[in-house]
Parts: sequence; structure tokens; C-alpha cells
Amino acid sequence: MFKNLKSDFSSSIVVFFVALPLCLGIALASNAPLMSGLLAGIIGGIVVGLLSGSQLGVTGPAAGLTVIVASSILVLGSWENFLTAVILAGVIQFAFGYFNLGFLAYFFPLSVIYGMLSGIGILIILKQIPHAIGYDSSFFGEEEFAQLNHENTFSSLLNAFSNFDYFSVLIFIVSIAILILWEKKLINKLDIFKIIQGPIVVVFLGALVTYLNQKGILNFNLSPEHLVNINDGKAFTEYQLFSIPTVENLLNIETYKIALLIAVVASLETLLCLEATDKLDPDKRISPPNKELKAQGLGNVLCGFVGALPITQVIVRSSANINFGAKSKLSAILHGVWLLVAIIFLIPIMSLIPLASLSAVLIIVGYKLAKPDLFKEMYRSGMEQFIPFAITIVGIIAVNLLNGIIYGLIAGLFFSLYRSYKNSYELNDAVTNKNGNEYHHIILAEEISFFNKANLIEKLNAIPENSEVVIDFKNNKYMALDIKKTLKDFKTNAQSKNLKITFVNNKNKEI
Repeated sequence: MFKNLKSDFSSSIVVFFVALPLCLGIALASNAPLMSGLLAGIIGGIVVGLLSGSQLGVTGPAAGLTVIVASSILVLGSWENFLTAVILAGVIQFAFGYFNLGFLAYFFPLSVIYGMLSGIGILIILKQIPHAIGYDSSFFGEEEFAQLNHENTFSSLLNAFSNFDYFSVLIFIVSIAILILWEKKLINKLDIFKIIQGPIVVVFLGALVTYLNQKGILNFNLSPEHLVNINDGKAFTEYQLFSIPTVENLLNIETYKIALLIAVVASLETLLCLEATDKLDPDKRISPPNKELKAQGLGNVLCGFVGALPITQVIVRSSANINFGAKSKLSAILHGVWLLVAIIFLIPIMSLIPLASLSAVLIIVGYKLAKPDLFKEMYRSGMEQFIPFAITIVGIIAVNLLNGIIYGLIAGLFFSLYRSYKNSYELNDAVTNKNGNEYHHIILAEEISFFNKANLIEKLNAIPENSEVVIDFKNNKYMALDIKKTLKDFKTNAQSKNLKITFVNNKNKEI
């Protein structure tokens, strides 16, 4: 694990800077204690990182769970009661992995996976532009179209250009320039530029400028809302750790309903991110999904006990991890260590980081996820691939991550059903037999479901009178009851059109 220490060390620091404000923002959106988001990032990095089979995936609090968390706290009456549901959700997740339900990861088509990556990339860019220019009215890391500040993704963009901060814009422009220069020119010049990544330099310079500004050396007006805010400056030692579930809460049926909902949503998001991360992995390693579910489950059990938000594998942090050179799981583990060090010792220093600096890093990550070449590739693959891909992207941007994926899956399923509908049989061209009538040879498909019924009936009804029809079962292995009934009715009614019907290679005694 330590053989790639140089690459993993530098990428872990980048992921740490990306994860820090996201953990805080997700906690804020969930109406949970801010420290709970940071603890979730620590557990996701260190505990899940050690237990996981994913080499490049990064786990932490997920924006996709914010609505569930916020509403669940209200339903159960308190944050402490909600933590019981998180513990139970972790137990359920572990059971999912134990009973090998991770195979569900393989049912997500590539068009939806690539749509998810591109959609998240575009969403990151759209959501970060306001922070990049100093309009920080929404929390950092929000992924929903409808925002908590009563704006949405596009109205926030419009308002941002009317309420921008000149100093934030300057920080953002310089940060983007450094990141591009680092990647295009410097990183291939000297090994030191591979160890000290561009985002590290950007964040350090941003914090230095803030410090000089606060000391009066620079004369800029950078207000506190433009900076990272860690737990309102409160120390980690003030946070109440370890909560023991009460008997009353364990007897509440709502606790179990919420636990099951969290377990299902967190598991689906984890499996999707796991599959997407493997697609982004330059070495194309395959992560064991059942092992991942067990690791996530144990992580969530611990989250419930220490007062942390529920966690999933998260594509934003995972893609940043990959894009900035991680080679093994050590990077994810170290990013959790840096989060722990930060909340114990470095709160004053971390609070100097401008959000505009972090926005620059995330916009670069977003661009790499949604490169134009991927859109061209999916378009060339045909509408059957491109339409689910596009629908997934639109759903993610216009609603949220999970809804976008569901819409994409429905579109993919529609094309699969249509393909199945069209491929119920193989038809040799009709020829004229010696009596001057048409001869039709229909070879049935290997599997014919009830979806093929309409297409088959349409073909059989189109056969003209006085024809000879041979229906060949040689390839067929499965036939739905609807199809059997259709063929029996066709043979029974053949006399009305003076058709000569022959079934060949038929091993099905029901027809």
C-alpha cells in the first residue's frame, strides 16, 4: 500500500481540501451539527478506506442523503434519535453485502454510468460558478436543483453575476491559471511539481492572501461568508461523542423505516459510484461490490455511535482523487487523517481558505468528468446509448443525482424492451412456392417474453391467404405463456385464411 506513497500523499491533500467544505456544507443542508459532517469524512476516509476493496474510491457524507437526513431528524424528534437509525442502516448495509446483493452494481448500463459522470461534472461547474465569483448564498457542495435559499441552479447563476465580489473573482482567475499552468506545463518538468500538486499551491496562496488581508498588509474586503467556516470556530473537544440508542427509540417503527431507506439509498449510490470509479481508474481494476457494502455498513454503524452523518462512496471526491494522481487506497485513508488533524489542531488556519480557491479546484474536476470527447463518443454510439446518457445528465442537473440515474435507467430499459420487441424472430424472405403461393420461414428467437407478443402477432396477421408457413423452434429455449397461446391461436385459426402451418423442431408439448 505504501509503494505509491509519493502519488497518494499529494492526491490525499487535494482530496482533503475538496472534502473539507463539502463535509461542512452537507451537514448544514441536513440540519445536522457541522462537526457531524467532518466526522463522517474522517470515518469514511480512515475506517471505510481500510476495510474497502476499492483502491481509488473515497467515502464521506453524500449530498444525495441531505433531504432524507433533514426530514428524518424531524420525524424522529431529535438528532440523537436519528443516530439510532444510522446504526441500524449500517447493520442492514452489512447484511446486503453478506448476502451478496452487490451484484446489482452490474445492472447499471454504461450509458447511465457515463451520464452520471458527465452530469455530476456539469453540475459541479454550474454550482461552483457562484462561489467562484463571490456569491455564497447557498452551501458549498449543494447538488439539488431547488436550493435551500429558495433559489435554484440557474437563478443562482443569474443572481451571482449581479452580486459578484471583485476580490473573489480575482482569486478564482489566478487559481484557475495556476491549476492549468501546473497541469499543462510544470507537472512534467520536475518531480517536485508532481508531489506538490497545483490545488495545494492554490489553497495555500488563497489562505496566505486572506491572512495578509486580515493583518492589514493587503487592502481587500473579503468578508467571512467567502471563507471556509469550520464548526463556527468551535473546538472539536466541545462536540458530544458517542450516543447509546434508547430502548424507546429501538421500539419505534419509524426508526426502522428510516434505517431501511438510508440503507437502500446509500447502497445504491455507493454501488453506482463504485462502478463509475472503476471506469475512471487508469489501471481498470475491479472493486468487489459485496466487500464495499460491508465496509460501508460498518462505517455507518460507527457513524451512528459517534454522532456523524451517514456515508456513501462519493463520486466528486473519488474523481478528484483519480484526477490528481492517486494510485491506491492510501490516498483515501490519508485524507481522513488530514481531516482529523484539521479539526483538532488547524481550525484557525483552515478558516482562512477562500471558497473561490476551492471552486477553482472543483471546476477543473467537473471539466474532467464532462469532457466534450465523451459526448462525441456517446453520440457516435447511436441513439440507444446517447438518449439514456443525455436523460441522465438532464435529470441530475434539473432534479438531483438519484433521480437523474433513475430517469436514465428507465430510458435504457425502454430501449432494451424495444430491442426485445423487435427481435422476437428471424424471418427469411418470403418466396413463391410451386403452387404460386408465398412461403414464409419464421425462426423464433432464443428467448421470447410477453413484450414480443405484439410484434409477433403483427407479423403473423400480415401473412397473406393461401400461404405456407413454417415456424421453426430450433433456437428457442424460453417462451412466455402469452407467446404459446398466440401460436396455438394462430394454428387454430389458420383455416380461415387457408394457411398451411408447420411447426418444426418443436419440443414444447403445450403447443
